[in-house]
Amino acid sequence: MKSYYRVMLGKRSVHASECVAGGFIGVDFDISQDLTGKLPEDWRTFNKEFIPVYLEGHPGKSKIAAGLACGAVWTASKGIHRGDIVLSPDGTGRYHVGEVVGEYTYEPNGILPHRRPVHWLNQMIDRTEMSEALQNSTGVPGTICNISTYHQEIERLLAGLSAPGFIVTDEAVEDPLAFAMEKHLEDFLVQNWSQTELGQEYDIYEEEGEYIGQQYPTDTGPMDILALSKDGQTLLVVELKKGRASDVVVGQILRYMGYVKEELAENHQTVKGVIIALEDDQGIRRALAIELLYKICVMCENYAAAH
Repeated sequence: MKSYYRVMLGKRSVHASECVAGGFIGVDFDISQDLTGKLPEDWRTFNKEFIPVYLEGHPGKSKIAAGLACGAVWTASKGIHRGDIVLSPDGTGRYHVGEVVGEYTYEPNGILPHRRPVHWLNQMIDRTEMSEALQNSTGVPGTICNISTYHQEIERLLAGLSAPGFIVTDEAVEDPLAFAMEKHLEDFLVQNWSQTELGQEYDIYEEEGEYIGQQYPTDTGPMDILALSKDGQTLLVVELKKGRASDVVVGQILRYMGYVKEELAENHQTVKGVIIALEDDQGIRRALAIELLYKICVMCENYAAAH
């Protein structure tokens, strides 16, 4: 089954036209060596070897930034498979669409040297044609994000059909209305973070002015928000319930926290988690009575008043 990815071609899509003309996608991140034969099936093995390489060349960067950079390099070079579909913005609100048709190559003297050949289609998708959910997912910070959840909508757009009004393809979602409302809540939280209770103690993780802590990618999906305490001692995973069953959301945030602890946290940092829901949930309260902090959406009174 093919997957779908949003791939940025340079910061602010600066290299989009060159990549389309040259028939490829690529990444850089200043890892200046040929990765042929150094791309294992497991991204963790790649990160274990190359995070130190990245940090050596970027001594001012954190392990979080290094993990994101190395993850993007591995995904572009190995994780995306032949036959997968990529959407790449051109910087004007439109997306080039292409199919990956070959394996990794290295072009040391060119832009975005870690490359994959792509057959670009003779059609583009306008951002205004996308559903709000797909707009949000393709608009998250970072170089690469998996948007396979929206494969039906993308194929409809490629066929010249309008996006559906509202669909939820996540089988774990029990309440589609709550899913929609809490997705809006996530965006509201990010935009008004400093005014929330959590914002008094934590900052959403950012690099070079971008909130890379929103929809931060992991091996089990993107976490809603990754934040860092103002004293730098604690990493906080924030997950919205989004209409999912209690056991599902509890299991997911615990997996995210395990990922953060194993892959991102420095030795001196602890990891905490928060689940936010529109209403109280006794199942979550009991499941998280010891491990995590459980917050009800009433903490966002301004959001409720605005909606």
